[in-house]
Amino acid sequence: MEDLRIYIGGALSPVQDTVMTDQENEEMMARYFEDMEKLSRERLAAASDLIVKFTALAASKGVILSAESFEYIQTTGIVAKAQGIARALLGPIRIERDGLLPFKEIASRFPPSTHYEGSFSGPDFILMAHPCYRRRMHPANNWAPRFIDLFWRFDGPGIEKYIAIDEDRVRIDVDGLGYFEADTWYGAPFDEDIRNIKSGIAKLRPPLDLEPRNVSIFFASAYCLDIKWSESDGIKSFQALEMKTEDIRIKVGEQYYFPARYLHAEFDLEANCFRHFDGAIQLFTEEEYFHRRDSDFNMTMKNSAHIKARSSKVFKINGPLETASWVEFCSHFYTANPLTFEYFSGEYPKHVTEFLKKIRGRASSLADEI
Repeated sequence: MEDLRIYIGGALSPVQDTVMTDQENEEMMARYFEDMEKLSRERLAAASDLIVKFTALAASKGVILSAESFEYIQTTGIVAKAQGIARALLGPIRIERDGLLPFKEIASRFPPSTHYEGSFSGPDFILMAHPCYRRRMHPANNWAPRFIDLFWRFDGPGIEKYIAIDEDRVRIDVDGLGYFEADTWYGAPFDEDIRNIKSGIAKLRPPLDLEPRNVSIFFASAYCLDIKWSESDGIKSFQALEMKTEDIRIKVGEQYYFPARYLHAEFDLEANCFRHFDGAIQLFTEEEYFHRRDSDFNMTMKNSAHIKARSSKVFKINGPLETASWVEFCSHFYTANPLTFEYFSGEYPKHVTEFLKKIRGRASSLADEI
């Protein structure tokens, strides 16, 4: 169960006066995992006929499954797991040089689901978006609000969308229930003229006086948000990199990496709109992570240790994109991270400001008593 992190229920309360002890937390999580394992066994047993039928379908596509290939996940449903299973079931498809798949071509075969976010529904299985769009980028979690919902619905003249899918998992209970979590998300009221933004670098960090558990709750475990604007030949380029605290890791193959979410956009100064927008997940080794997180986008020009993380594109939009839509996508890609809100609006969301005021008031009172 190492590094398994699951959100239970809806949003966390902005300010909690009662703190659960470590022992109480461990006991609660032990009961939770025990209940989930029991529920999983029951759901898989009830779906035995469905599993047999899908196993035969997968075999006809060259994918051999066993009983261990199936799993019930509360946030998703009954899932079949095998390396490359999604692409095998999807069939031949045009692949971009960066590995992304054309959204419209997938949708022509498997219509985007009207019931499940981030999904393409077929008669026998459901294709899903890449796990990086889930909370904490963990495949067991529900979708992080609200990027996937926005991306699935976004369309317009001249728009071409590309997406990374969950290559190794498909959902097979196509008529099962969806899973909804209430959440708080922040739409940044950014209305500044992009043409007036000066080239340069910004680095945003959570307040340094916060304890790690509060950074986890109120800043989505963000360590920093790096921003860079540059300009050349009538195009203004944007880059952003969100790095998490060192307790956030994901396992790829047999190795753990520190994930970071990266955004890149190109703004056409003459057309006065964005012409290209893409996102990726960058994976840092431990040495690379600790070297990069306190640096910035110019570190490759200032430091001989050129850090080039492993990178995997997870979405792309080509075509005219208005600033308001671009900001909304940025805000939801970096879901629940107040640093994004701070960059676009110049302040934290109200509940974060109130929390900071409360804990600093307590600290001041304690200092006066000493």
